Amino acid sequence: MNILVDANVPASDACFAALGDVRRLPGRDIDARALVDADALVIRSITRLDGDTIERTKALGSPLSFVGTCTIGTDHVDQAALAAHGIGFASAPGCNAEAVVDYVLSSLLLALERRGESLFGRRVGIVGVGNVGGRLASRLEALGVECLRCDPPRKALAASGDDFVDLDTVIRRCDVLCLHTPLVTEGQHATYHLLGARRIDALAPGTIVLNAGRGDCLDGEALKARLVSRGDITALLDVWEGEPGIDHGLSRRVDLATPHIAGHSLDGKLRGTHQIYAALSRHVGLPTRIAFADLAPPPALARLELGPGLGADEALRLCMRAVYDPRRDHDALARALGGEAPAKGFDACRANYPLRREFATLEVAVSGDAMTLAPLLEGAGFRVVHDVERPRAG
Repeated sequence: MNILVDANVPASDACFAALGDVRRLPGRDIDARALVDADALVIRSITRLDGDTIERTKALGSPLSFVGTCTIGTDHVDQAALAAHGIGFASAPGCNAEAVVDYVLSSLLLALERRGESLFGRRVGIVGVGNVGGRLASRLEALGVECLRCDPPRKALAASGDDFVDLDTVIRRCDVLCLHTPLVTEGQHATYHLLGARRIDALAPGTIVLNAGRGDCLDGEALKARLVSRGDITALLDVWEGEPGIDHGLSRRVDLATPHIAGHSLDGKLRGTHQIYAALSRHVGLPTRIAFADLAPPPALARLELGPGLGADEALRLCMRAVYDPRRDHDALARALGGEAPAKGFDACRANYPLRREFATLEVAVSGDAMTLAPLLEGAGFRVVHDVERPRAG
C-alpha cells in the first residue's frame, strides 16, 4: 500500500510504515497528480480536498481508497465526493482540543495582564461548545470563571436548552467572547461571518474577542474597521480569512496575532496521527499495534515547585508560560509577515513550529501556603502534587 502523508504530520514513519510505503509532501503541494499512485492519504487542514480534486484524482486512475485528516475540523474535505467514489474517510475529533484550550487560557491571561486586569470576575461567552468549547468551559468554571454557552445546533438537540443562550445575549452580557465554531457556509446554522459587522459594532468597549475556530467565521474587514475607528476592544486571532495570504493590516492592529497554531502542541499532533493510524488500520483490517504512549517523549520541563508568596493570577501565568508563551508565536508571525513573501512566511511559521507541550505534561509541586493554589492549578489543567516542606538546615 502506498501512503501519501503531509510532511508536517509527526511520527508518520512510526505509525504508517508498518502499513505500507510512506511518501511525504508539503500539505499545499498535495493535488490530483500527487495522488496518482496513492492508496491512502493522510493530511492536515491546509490541504483542501474538494470535489474537483477528487474527480481529477479518480480520473487519473488513482487507487485512492482512504483519506484521513489529523485534525478536529473537516471543512477542508468534501466528504460527499469521497463517499460517492467509495473512499473511506476519518478525522481526529478532540485530538488537539486540550492544546487549543491551553492556547486560549494563556492568551487571555496575557491580554488581561497587559490591561492590568484579572481573569477572575470575568464572564466568558463561548460560541461553539464542541470538543474545544466544552473543555474550555469546564476549565474556566473550575477556575471559578462564569461561562455562557452559545451553540444553536446543540441547543436544538439537547433535552433542555436551558444551558445555552443566543449569540446576541452573549455579546450583550459577556466581557470575553471566544469563537470555536466549525465553518458552515449555508443552512440554518451557517457560521460564515457569524461575527459580522452588526455584531462587531455591538461589542461593548473593553470586550476581548478571541477566534481560534475558523477564520471565515469572523468578518475581518469589519473587525479592522472597528479597531481603526474606535480601538476600544481587544482582539486575539489565531485563524484568519484568506490563509495564508492574511490581511497584514488587520494583523498589525490586533493585540495577539498567531499563525493558526492554537492546536499545535506535540501531544495534539501525535494524538491526531495516532487516531488516523488506528482508522487506517481498521480500514485495511489490521490490528492497532502501536499505542499512543509509545509516541510521546518525556517533556523537557517536567516539574515546577511553587512556594508561598504568589497570587492566583501570578501563579497561573508562571505555570502557563513555563509550558507555552503565546508572545513567541505573535513575534514570529510579525517577522514572517514583514518579509517579501508574507503568505510563504505564514506557512513557514506553521511548518517550522517549535516544540510545544500541553499543560498536563507539567507537574506542579506546591508547599506551604502555596497549597491553597492547588485547586486552581488543577482546574487550569496542570498535574499538582503536595510537597511536604523539608526541614530547614541547622
